Amino acid sequence: MPYVNIRIAGSLTREQKKKIAEEITDTLERIAKKPKSYTYIAFDELPDENWAIGGKLLDDE
Repeated sequence: MPYVNIRIAGSLTREQKKKIAEEITDTLERIAKKPKSYTYIAFDELPDENWAIGGKLLDDE
């Protein structure tokens, strides 16, 4: 059973999540031969203040 966890700074729209979920599920079915019904996907949306790159919080930019 594939489990995919997507962590992203900021937020996605419902439509963006739907499209990402469809494409990842399709890819796992096509390449890994995993049935779509076995694929679980979770989205973790984190505020920019909870992400840092190069020592700077994303909301500082």
